[in-house]
Amino acid sequence: MADLSSLKDLGTSVEAAAPVHVRKVDSLGRSYATGKRKDAVARVWVKAGSGKIIVNGKDYTAYFARPVLQMVLRQPIVAAARDGQFDIIATVAGGGLSGQAGAVRHGLSKALTYFEPGLRSVLKKGGFLTRDSRVVERKKYGRAKARRSFQFSKR
Repeated sequence: MADLSSLKDLGTSVEAAAPVHVRKVDSLGRSYATGKRKDAVARVWVKAGSGKIIVNGKDYTAYFARPVLQMVLRQPIVAAARDGQFDIIATVAGGGLSGQAGAVRHGLSKALTYFEPGLRSVLKKGGFLTRDSRVVERKKYGRAKARRSFQFSKR
């Protein structure tokens, strides 16, 4: 290479190919993904079915009693317009109920994209595929909590 003009020819020959998302399904026709939120970790299996959602062996309405948590869990299905088309089985551990609902939502979104790659753009646009990385800050020494100081007393 004597000059920079030869580099220009190299750039046009190599095209950046867009990533191709393929369908990932096991022998039973299920798609699996792991979802995380705060300290909660959810393992989610999705298969074609009648629309049952089971979390830790219970119906999701029994496990997540608050309507807000039920709505959070169902957001990816509603956004993808696939309500009542998939059976979802999830096992979730760690954290509280809010974190667990977010973890199931994250895992469900990933599992839906593995089962049906065409849904990826809709779920990505809704922000369901992004792992919410916010976690509790650790407690520091000399502090009551992570940032709160001990109560000041003049005497």
